[in-house]
Amino acid sequence: MNKKPQRTKNRGHRENRGTFGKWLFLITVGLFTLFIVRFAYIAINKDVQHVNLRSQAEQIYTQQRIIQARRGDIYDSEGNPLATDTSKYTLYAVLDRTQKSSDGKPLYVKDRKKTAKVLSQYIDLTPKQIEKILKPKGQVYQVEFGNAGSNLSVSTMQKIKNRHLPGINFIATPARQYPEGEFASQIIGMATPKVKNDNGTEETNLVGQLGLEGYFNKQLTGINGLRKDKQDVYGYQIANSKQVTKKAINGDNIYTTLDSQTQHFLENKVYKSSNANAMTAVVMEAKTGKIIAATQRPTLHAENNPVWRNMLVQDAYEPGSVMKILSLAAAIDTGHFNPNATFNSGTWTMGGGKITDWSSSGWGTISYKDAFDMSSNVGFAHVEQDMGAETWMKYIKRFGLLKKVNVIGMSNEVNGYTSFKGILAQANTAFGQGITVNVMQMMQAFSAIGNNGKMMKPYIVSKVVDGNSGKTIQKVKPKVVGQPIKASTAKKVLGYMQGVVYDQKGLGHDYQIKGYRIAGKTATAQIGGAHGYLTGDTNYLYSFAGMAPAKNPKYIMYVTLRQPQNLKKPATKQIASVFNPTMKMLLSQQKVAEKAKKKVITMPNVVGQASDEANKELSGKGMQVIVVGSGKKVKQQSAVPDEQVLTDQHVILDTGGEYKMPDISGWSSADVQQLAKVLKLKVKENGNGYVTQQSISPDTTIKRGTTLTVQYEAKN
Repeated sequence: MNKKPQRTKNRGHRENRGTFGKWLFLITVGLFTLFIVRFAYIAINKDVQHVNLRSQAEQIYTQQRIIQARRGDIYDSEGNPLATDTSKYTLYAVLDRTQKSSDGKPLYVKDRKKTAKVLSQYIDLTPKQIEKILKPKGQVYQVEFGNAGSNLSVSTMQKIKNRHLPGINFIATPARQYPEGEFASQIIGMATPKVKNDNGTEETNLVGQLGLEGYFNKQLTGINGLRKDKQDVYGYQIANSKQVTKKAINGDNIYTTLDSQTQHFLENKVYKSSNANAMTAVVMEAKTGKIIAATQRPTLHAENNPVWRNMLVQDAYEPGSVMKILSLAAAIDTGHFNPNATFNSGTWTMGGGKITDWSSSGWGTISYKDAFDMSSNVGFAHVEQDMGAETWMKYIKRFGLLKKVNVIGMSNEVNGYTSFKGILAQANTAFGQGITVNVMQMMQAFSAIGNNGKMMKPYIVSKVVDGNSGKTIQKVKPKVVGQPIKASTAKKVLGYMQGVVYDQKGLGHDYQIKGYRIAGKTATAQIGGAHGYLTGDTNYLYSFAGMAPAKNPKYIMYVTLRQPQNLKKPATKQIASVFNPTMKMLLSQQKVAEKAKKKVITMPNVVGQASDEANKELSGKGMQVIVVGSGKKVKQQSAVPDEQVLTDQHVILDTGGEYKMPDISGWSSADVQQLAKVLKLKVKENGNGYVTQQSISPDTTIKRGTTLTVQYEAKN
């Protein structure tokens, strides 16, 4: 019997599927377990691949902003700012048409033609040039406008903003403002923006480059603050989130000794007389060393060949015959000067060389007093030989030459140098050749002559004030740095210096100022070059050191003129055009101040009062009140409140509005200068004494910046 065939089961295949299913189940359970463990780890430790998720979330939702610290200001002696913080702005235009406000208004440049026309009124580009910039090739998010759209002032930025141009925006950059422009620019220096990237945060800070800005950069620079707060994805602050704020610390403020009126006066005079390769002028108080004005040409901002250094300490030069002031003092102090003794002038052969007077033929046999009046090099070579090289070098050092003065605020000073080898080189130094100095060294040495033998260290910074608390943290006081000569010697030297200006044989007649006695010394120094001294009439350094009043100097003024290019006007007259009016102004002010000491009151503050009331109050105190302007209230007064003033002096009250010229007949130069300061007038003064003529008639309407010419005559 045949059996039916039976179907054979594939047991191996079933077993394989079962095994696969088991492994799949195990893998799924394993992966699920791994995910649970990993998620648990992340939840507990908040870390993925060494990245802290909590910290990362904090960074994403935390807004961090720099709080800009204010750089300290620099002031003159009266507290007027010479350097202060401001902002400069860079103009840019958004072109991306997807940029819209929450209410759908365009935040991009919508009308190129109109935008170009408006912007051309404020930046130095034509409408066509601006349209071209606003229509770049390809897709551009935003554009800038090059140099024409950079360094815009606050006022220009605000004017453009007020035109409400869609898509026009600004980037603010910290900047430094110098309200007085060329005012002592080599002393004030400059600060420029510098970008710093700190831990991903970009900061732009001002950094001092030179002058006081560079010297005090650390003190002037504040410490920026920081503000952090949490925001949601829309930029709104998250409720109940903590704000972290680090306060900004402002920089310290620097106060200088510069008197703004004298400085402006000096700047103006030097500018008009600076037809030379270089010029310096410094005014210092003889008894204190306080520098009240100092300038140089060229300046930092000169159009041609600007000078990025302070020539008062960074330039070494051979001073010429002003050195005879010091060699004369040394000779008198050591008993080696006989004014009546004589010598043969012209030339003197010594030490393998020859010493020659400025007039090589000389003046025959002359006295040593005449040698000083007539600036004889031969005479002072004899003086040096008589006292001896060792003694003379001792006095060179006692007067502070060949080493740094270290004026606070002036860096990179040169020492000066002399080889002082051989009798010829040693004798040359007695009349200022073969030895180099800087201006501040000479000012310091001159102070010993003007201050009864006591030598004062020059200073130009009076104090440093904390920019946050207002407390003075550093104060600079007058400092005696030696007494190189006796007081009696100093008085004798001043007498001989008067002879230079007033004796018939003296070379300083151009420096006489009517009504005042001047002590001074002229100088003409050869300029050294690579192959010896330069030749030609223009290759000299001319200078004058003057002190006044001569018997008891209040001021020392030193002017140098290097390589004048136009000798149609003699160098002495060019220097006198700077020295004479500046010294005259100072002496006139001193005379008024001395008169005020005899009968003084404390000046009240009448600013803000009605002009009639203020006039009545001051007149009642015996003052001569002059009200200028058509306003009803006093905006400023010429005399500083709480200062001691003369009861019968002129006090000018400025009420603003329209100004008319007062009658200034009988006014002193100091009174005229006060009026000029209030009305912003330029003054030309002729003569000496009191006003007899004025170029602007009384009751004439005047504008600020007008020139007023005044004629003075002395009272009989």
